[in-house]
Amino acid sequence: MCCSSPWPSGGTPAAARGPHPEKLLTYECGVDPVGEGWAHTQVRYYVYAFLYVIFAVDSIFLFPWATVFAAPGYGAATLVEMFIFLGFLAVGLLYAYKKGVLAWT
Repeated sequence: MCCSSPWPSGGTPAAARGPHPEKLLTYECGVDPVGEGWAHTQVRYYVYAFLYVIFAVDSIFLFPWATVFAAPGYGAATLVEMFIFLGFLAVGLLYAYKKGVLAWT
């Protein structure tokens, strides 16, 4: 058995070993990690992120409306519809303000 194997232990020099400790480190953008991998995020930022998403979706609806508004036959009807849409958003924003959601504490 010893003569048939190139290595006395029977293994090959290219055998897989456990990963080097540096391979287990977090790597991002070529910068060495500092601190722990998990960061605590304040819950109060969630409300602002949610409101941002709502108004970003609102702007997605406003841009096509602005392009169609000048077309003949769409002026008054689209203007009324958009004010109703913006009114619903304003009512929701006022409700959030009255509940104290927007108060920074």
